[in-house]
Amino acid sequence: MTPSSEKSKKRRQRPAKKGAPRKPGRQGRRSKRRTSRWEKALYASLVFLLAGPTLVILLYSFLAPPVTPLMVIRLAEGEAMDYRWQPLERISPHLPLAVIASEDNRFCEHWGFDFTEFQNIFEDWRAGERTRGASTISMQTTKNILLWPGRSIARKIIEAWLTPQLELYWSKRRILEVYLNVAEMGPGIYGAEAAAQHHFGKAAADLSLKEAALLATALPNPRKRSAGKPSARQREQARTIVKRIGQLGPLLDCARASG
Repeated sequence: MTPSSEKSKKRRQRPAKKGAPRKPGRQGRRSKRRTSRWEKALYASLVFLLAGPTLVILLYSFLAPPVTPLMVIRLAEGEAMDYRWQPLERISPHLPLAVIASEDNRFCEHWGFDFTEFQNIFEDWRAGERTRGASTISMQTTKNILLWPGRSIARKIIEAWLTPQLELYWSKRRILEVYLNVAEMGPGIYGAEAAAQHHFGKAAADLSLKEAALLATALPNPRKRSAGKPSARQREQARTIVKRIGQLGPLLDCARASG
């Protein structure tokens, strides 16, 4: 055996120094790469979940929503879809006023949440009285364009997170414009134009105050209430809405066209 081969053998047999770092083997490198990929995927998912809805809100601040989650759900269930976007200027000025008077009296003043209404509901609950919903027009618009229907806690939390962003990036008139165009107003009927044509045979721009009030009465439950064939209770509610419009005064200013 040559001296060189003896040295080589001794080097191979020499134990590793205690505490000396070992070079990662091929399996270790694969595991590290796999972990890194999972971390990147998780990071990308989190960024999408956090930034995606905000991006949609920004886009819809000037673009008409092509479809909403509820429309997709109804289509998957085999229901037809009648959705005809109209700018707010081509919707009767009575309808925004009627919707605010019916659904959200302090819409022009709050920033997405009506804390006065929340307090009233809490007091009713403490008194053992039947409580009503406190969902604002802003909250409903957020749900309509980004979320799914239902009353789950998860959806409510996400809605509460996104609604202030809607108020930050959109004007009050833009919120009304989108809401009045995408809200479900009957089975397969979305928005003021489709509802006006279906229930009254006319354009949304031509709705009278009474017709606008009847449409507002159907919004809380559009699949069971019909603006075109209203119940006696709906007719009474419509009269109350018309009366309330006259009482709200400056609270409706943000819904009125300027100039």
